[in-house]
Amino acid sequence: MNVKEYISALCSSLGAIKENDINEVVDLLETIYDERKTIFLCGNGGSAAAASHMTNDLAKLTIIKGRTRVRVISLVDNVPLLTAWANDSKYEDCFVEQLKNLYRPGDVLIGISGSGNSENVLKAVKYTNENEGITIGLTGCGGGKLAKLTQKSIVVPCDNMQRVEDIHLVICHMVSTLFAQRLKETAKE
Repeated sequence: MNVKEYISALCSSLGAIKENDINEVVDLLETIYDERKTIFLCGNGGSAAAASHMTNDLAKLTIIKGRTRVRVISLVDNVPLLTAWANDSKYEDCFVEQLKNLYRPGDVLIGISGSGNSENVLKAVKYTNENEGITIGLTGCGGGKLAKLTQKSIVVPCDNMQRVEDIHLVICHMVSTLFAQRLKETAKE
């Protein structure tokens, strides 16, 4: 594959993302913001990087004078705690155990997994579902178990992990930007 082929394949998969799916995620975030709930994010590898990046964007882009700040926490960024749970329990518990300390009913978990089959992400989603939460999944490669388990999922129609991760980052940017824009618009009312 050359550069033009990579870009063409990337644009094709990105173009297949439904605008309504992005808007539905933004709608959910706007609802939980109004209820003063917390957004949690998790993922592994490149998906952990996307979770961390989206947390940054949701926390920073949404700062609007006169508005309460967005409550958002990345479950991948406390490396000592993450590795303590992985070492002392098992890696598949590293996110769910953090949620048990921080989660409140009505909070949102955004699970990111290129394959849709990361067990630690799935356990965190199951916990959130079982405790009156809202779950959103970003996945690819057919969706895996994550697409079926989350209440709202966006499945990138691609089996190439690098392109799936590229598009996940674009989705994170779209959601964060549109969410911030909505908060600014409603602040003027």
